[in-house]
Amino acid sequence: MLQEKIQQYTKEIEAFNPKSADDAEAFRLKFLVTKGIVRNLFEAFKTVPAEEKRVLGKVLNEFKQLAESRYAAFQEQFSSASSASKHAQYDLTLPGEGFAVGSRHPLSLVRKEIVEIFKKLGFTVAEGPEIEDDWHNFTALNFPPEHPARDMQDTFFIKKQEGNDIALRTHTSSVQVRMMENGTPPFRSIMPGRVYRNEAISARAHCFFHQVEGLYIDEGVSFSDLKQTLYYFVQELFGADTQVRFRPSYFPFTEPSAEMDISCTICKGKGCQLCKQTGWVEILGCGMVDPNVLENCGIDSTKYSGFAFGMGIERITNLKYEIKDLRLFSENDVRFLSQFDTELI
Repeated sequence: MLQEKIQQYTKEIEAFNPKSADDAEAFRLKFLVTKGIVRNLFEAFKTVPAEEKRVLGKVLNEFKQLAESRYAAFQEQFSSASSASKHAQYDLTLPGEGFAVGSRHPLSLVRKEIVEIFKKLGFTVAEGPEIEDDWHNFTALNFPPEHPARDMQDTFFIKKQEGNDIALRTHTSSVQVRMMENGTPPFRSIMPGRVYRNEAISARAHCFFHQVEGLYIDEGVSFSDLKQTLYYFVQELFGADTQVRFRPSYFPFTEPSAEMDISCTICKGKGCQLCKQTGWVEILGCGMVDPNVLENCGIDSTKYSGFAFGMGIERITNLKYEIKDLRLFSENDVRFLSQFDTELI
């Protein structure tokens, strides 16, 4: 009885001639699914007398292989036909659509421009770790023990340990220390990189931002060298008509120290909301390297002198592109990022 059913279904499979993918699917549903004919025949095979199983088992397996191979052939047939039909809808000789090219982040654009300007003056680029110890981040730079930068409220400390705390660097000045410790003057380098400070996030501040610091140490370096270097930088970046002024200030690692302002790029010095009606915008701090810092790094302060400066890339970018909210730089909003130069160099 079982063998007769197998012969009957075998003839049906051999005679089956599907006209479409739907017909092939109907074949699968009839023969190959869980409750299909093949599975039912195997269930019936369990009741066959033991002496007949050897012969019928071989026949049943051959029937199953036939059903599966026929269905595989149907699949390939209609898959090829579908692919050929799809290709026929297109002119394959036409050029492709290509890929959408992204753009550099505005901070990357400004960083690159700053680096290129200082390279013209002979400055190299130096980098260092973002996780620093107390010596390179504070002590070597003349920060006194009671300085507020050493408080948890101002710095992200990773590990507090006696005599050598570990923290996320608060400035790239730590790279200057490493350079002076491991080399011999003269030095003329800039140090771009990300820094971290424990500040509330707002339109004007963030817990991380980017800096470019610079260091020049040699015999006979003076404050006039510092001023002329920064005059050149500002006029290259913002235009030859940009006005500059220096105001006395204080930094632990420089003496004398100054903050440098430029005429507001928005109102051209007339006064606006960005410059608080003063016509001036602060862009960086600078000064002559303190002799104590030179001595801490193993450099003879009686023979060598130098200057250092540091600026926030976000602030420079704000002025260059008239961006009012610092948070836009890290929100990854494509609507904001796509407004900038798409040149990928």
